Amino acid sequence: MTHPFPLFEPIWSPSREVLVTPEITSALEAGAAVAIGVSGGKDSAVTALATTDYLEDLGHRGPRVLIHSDLGRVEWRQSLPACQRLADRLGLELIVVRRETGDLLDRWRSRWENNVRRYAELSCVKLILPWSTASMRFCTSELKTSIICRALVQRFAGHTILSAIGIRRQESPNRAKAPVAKPQPKLASVSRRTQGLDWHPILDWTAHDVFGYLEERNFALHEAYTVYGSSRVSCCFCVLSSQRDLAAATRCAENQAVYRDLVGLEAASTFPFQQTHWLADVAPHWLTEELRQAVIVAKAGTRRREAAEAKIPQHLLYTEGWPRTIPTPAEASLLCDIRREVASAVGIQVGYTEPLEVIRRYEELLRGDVRAGA
Repeated sequence: MTHPFPLFEPIWSPSREVLVTPEITSALEAGAAVAIGVSGGKDSAVTALATTDYLEDLGHRGPRVLIHSDLGRVEWRQSLPACQRLADRLGLELIVVRRETGDLLDRWRSRWENNVRRYAELSCVKLILPWSTASMRFCTSELKTSIICRALVQRFAGHTILSAIGIRRQESPNRAKAPVAKPQPKLASVSRRTQGLDWHPILDWTAHDVFGYLEERNFALHEAYTVYGSSRVSCCFCVLSSQRDLAAATRCAENQAVYRDLVGLEAASTFPFQQTHWLADVAPHWLTEELRQAVIVAKAGTRRREAAEAKIPQHLLYTEGWPRTIPTPAEASLLCDIRREVASAVGIQVGYTEPLEVIRRYEELLRGDVRAGA
């Protein structure tokens, strides 16, 4: 088996243990249902293999499944087959769940449409990007956690449910602070008589441990690693990916269509896929001439939009409870100028471009007649 990172000779490591807490042990001894989240990547594969071995050694007799949330077009095409291959090896059922109202690309598009509408009706003071971000990972919370938990609650009525997730401390500062286990409110249901915990069995494992373990178990890695040189498997184009991994995704011809779709949303919104990087710049040779020109226009629109919004007085910017004050006539006039410039830069239609309209709108918002937002 080949992989993108060199390994030393496989050796036992104290970090290569399945981590538990007294709550996890107690639940397992009582026959809790165990659902192992799998993505097709290395960490979830190790979690599934090592945790299953641990459960066998423990004598666990509760139900076990693997579960995969399919994000649609942004997935590597080999991710679902890799999950099924893992399930077949372990002799476990693979539950596949999906967002009923569309995939992640649909979610980003609908978010953009909603944000344009909110801006047009002055329900927010600045235009809001379509994408998920590191601080706003609704792609994970909505399209993975919520959907997975809902499916598990429906499946395992009357059980304590342990949702095993393959995160590791080494991956990020936030994950370094993660506990081995924590209550998951979305697994609790009075009507279904369920309760549950998120469980992180390989939290202390290193990347070296993970690759070494899979080597020892002779488990073939996803082609994103072995063929295209990616360091991780999630979405083929992820808002949190390194530039190296984005470039790796563009080496796979199967990713061309979704790449162009994502760049199309960049061009339409004037918001780059990542805060400081345009996805359009990763593989411009994949773009049509029309789309390349649209990106050039969008980048100019970004500069105009940002320059205009930089003029918004600090006390009128979004804070919790926005708006907190009504703009003066002069401030309202300035907001009108900004809104007209943003609309022109992005190519959208907006209302509230006259000072008196803006003031009346803020009065409505402060009275709570309508819902405000960022």
